[in-house]
Amino acid sequence: MFKKILLLIAVLLPMSALAQKFATVDLQEIIPALPEFAAMNTQLEASGKQYQEELQKLQTETEKLFAEYQTIADDPNTPQSIKDRRMQEIQERAQKIEQFREQAQSDINRQQAQLLAPIQQKVAAAITAVGQEAGYTFIFAKDDSMVLYSGSDVVDATPALKAKLGI
Repeated sequence: MFKKILLLIAVLLPMSALAQKFATVDLQEIIPALPEFAAMNTQLEASGKQYQEELQKLQTETEKLFAEYQTIADDPNTPQSIKDRRMQEIQERAQKIEQFREQAQSDINRQQAQLLAPIQQKVAAAITAVGQEAGYTFIFAKDDSMVLYSGSDVVDATPALKAKLGI
């Protein structure tokens, strides 16, 4: 009797392992289709435009200083110390422009991460819901760098995820 139970378990155990369901989701198709993603891009573009305008002002001021320097650079009556001070001002201004550019990029990256986090959470919650509803064991991102092989029995859950997200 005990041997029959062990034999039954040995036969049924591999069958339960074969009953696992796998799916893939194309996040490159899902995330850009969300209205929140479009709103995020609009906000980032507005911020980028503000930073670009400020950067342009700084560059215009630096160009003005350089033009003034060029007028005195060839003037033999202007003392060298004044020329050196003006050149140092231009160099300092150029350094400030580069620092501003780096800070602006850092700010935009931080803003993008803050705006993207709720979108990612929403998609993750929808993936979990689709996975539970359809009884999937795993849902993988349909990304060439993640999925090395996809057999014919793997389901594309992208349409179900789109339906869950309302897109």
